[in-house]
Amino acid sequence: MRKSELPSKVCPVCQRPFVWRKKWQKNWPDVKYCSRRCSSARNRQQQA
Repeated sequence: MRKSELPSKVCPVCQRPFVWRKKWQKNWPDVKYCSRRCSSARNRQQQA
């Protein structure tokens, strides 16, 4: 499978698209953020 054929999503924090990774294969439906940085930024935005 080519990279252009992989499923993708848009990160709600940084608004950038990110594609499927092998480490996410078991929980791809649950993945919402492109990185740990964006995941922690979400937490900081809610507290402010």
